[in-house]
Amino acid sequence: MPQPRIGVGVLIFRDGKILLGRRTSSHGEGDWSAPGGHLEFGETPQQCAAREVLEETGLILGDTALGPFTNDVFHAEQKHYVTLFVLAHAASGTPQRCEPEKCAGWQWFDPADLPQPLFAPLRSLLAQEGSLAALAKPPV
Repeated sequence: MPQPRIGVGVLIFRDGKILLGRRTSSHGEGDWSAPGGHLEFGETPQQCAAREVLEETGLILGDTALGPFTNDVFHAEQKHYVTLFVLAHAASGTPQRCEPEKCAGWQWFDPADLPQPLFAPLRSLLAQEGSLAALAKPPV
């Protein structure tokens, strides 16, 4: 049986909107997802978030905060992920499609009007939290 993996999903908020991209490879193809990836040995979730966001979007994260986590099993793919969400309310730059083999492009969405279908960890997060409204509020 494969071991669970740790993923880091980065919820980037700007002007009240969240950044999502449409997945084009691996599990969840065609789903809308936040930037993110695998936590590497020795990394903190915040370090992973900064690395993945830069690799995938070209954005540079400012301060981040740890958010909630989800637990998702992808039965068809025989994959199990615990996803640690990192919240980012300060990111400099314009999102670029830096990994076209993995993402069709990045767009900003109102957290109350998200595109469908959402990647499983985002669906789980919404089921847990009810909405992204509280997470979208920048820290005081």
